[in-house]
Amino acid sequence: MAMAAPVKVVLGCIAFGVFWVLAVFPAVPFLPVGRTAGSLLGAMLMVIFRVISPDDAYDAIDLPILGLLFGTMVVSVFLEKADMFKYLGKLLSWKSRGGKDLLFRICIVSAISSALFTNDTCCVVLTEFILKLARQNNLPPQPFLLALASSSNIGSAATPIGNPQNLVIAVQSGISFGKFLAGLFPAVLVGGLVNAAILLCYFWKLLSVDKDEEVASTVGEVVAEVDMTLHRFSPATMSHLTSMNSQEFASAMDSFARSPSLCGEFGHTCSLRCRTNSVDIDAQNASGIESMRASNASREVRWKGRIRKTCVYLVTIGMLISLLMGLNMSWTAITAALALVVLDFKDACPCLEKVSYSLLIFFCGMFITVDGFNKTGIPSALWDFLEPYSRIDRASGVALLSLVILLLSNVASNVPTVLLLGARIAASAALVSPAEEMRAWLILAWVSTVAGNLSLLGSAANLIVCEQARRVEDFAYNLSFLGHLRFGVPSTLVVTGIGLLLVRSY
Repeated sequence: MAMAAPVKVVLGCIAFGVFWVLAVFPAVPFLPVGRTAGSLLGAMLMVIFRVISPDDAYDAIDLPILGLLFGTMVVSVFLEKADMFKYLGKLLSWKSRGGKDLLFRICIVSAISSALFTNDTCCVVLTEFILKLARQNNLPPQPFLLALASSSNIGSAATPIGNPQNLVIAVQSGISFGKFLAGLFPAVLVGGLVNAAILLCYFWKLLSVDKDEEVASTVGEVVAEVDMTLHRFSPATMSHLTSMNSQEFASAMDSFARSPSLCGEFGHTCSLRCRTNSVDIDAQNASGIESMRASNASREVRWKGRIRKTCVYLVTIGMLISLLMGLNMSWTAITAALALVVLDFKDACPCLEKVSYSLLIFFCGMFITVDGFNKTGIPSALWDFLEPYSRIDRASGVALLSLVILLLSNVASNVPTVLLLGARIAASAALVSPAEEMRAWLILAWVSTVAGNLSLLGSAANLIVCEQARRVEDFAYNLSFLGHLRFGVPSTLVVTGIGLLLVRSY
């Protein structure tokens, strides 16, 4: 594409600059309106400056991507209602053997859950639980928060529904769910294990505190003691009988039988007691009936809850199978979401209100802004300069292309990077072969996703973990930019390089 008129180029750069500043730094002092409003402002400026026409702006919005994103968010909401993430949390703490074992479990669980339920959802749900787990075991929170953020980013690269940029790549490239998974799974598997090993080496001394074992043993002793107390048998006492021996009891009964006054009084007392006992028995029967009704009602509620949970899991599994079979991803996700709404048999407003509509609006504004920036001709000019040196049929070309994607993903964010470079990289690779075109898309997905681990601003998942940890009551933790960067730079470079050797097209 040729460069546009100078005025159009300048105005387009201003609009894109406004979008970029507000997307990367949503709370800038001079305009603290946030990412979503910044995205809409950038799109509006593109139209006002006549960089893009209103009709082209509407056409730039990719509805299949928005549909897929909406459907997966609704499914995630119902999975959270079905306690899926609570079970994942229990899996983290089940028979844990110290800090290193807990760190490795977090890496595995967050990677798998982010591949199936998106990395952002995984980080939103698990951050607070992991902080509590670290606090209960007297462990430093930083290694576990970094494990959650970095592993969820790596794991999300495996599937088209793992993160937003993969959604864009899957829709634009037309790669099926199964081929996407097969092409990136080896890289995700090895890269996740390497990332976990780097975390363990980096925080080995911090996780090797001797008092961890003391805390665990103390907790075990307390639990065992409480368990014994709860199960200790306490027989009922009969003080008025056990205070007398058998002879005293026999003589007392003999004198009682010989006294008629005592017998009369005893008869009157017995009749009163019988009436009182009959009233007590009636009250006990009534309370017993009420308790039985309450238990039956609670049992019915439990069964309905189990049936609903089962339906949620079955629909989710059906959605994943349909995606693997190659059905349209957007309509499959929307169908699964609507099936869950119908099966819930309740007003859907409370569930639909949990969907992040601000993210959907952010995507709409971003599509328009990036399309307008493309029309200035600047991305095409830059790609024309880099393209001869970044072809993926050469090792040096793959290295240069990966470095460009890595830097742009941290400067301009990963989704705009994919929108700017995706079609150009694929067109260049298609000149070699169709298989190389598919491999180019997968390389873009892998590098743009792992690039999120480089810095705290590299991905939304990192920011979610940071913000969630900072807002937790009683044991909040502030994950600093430099603290993340010291681990993120070596981990990202090593994991990206290893993964590039394993990405394959089928």
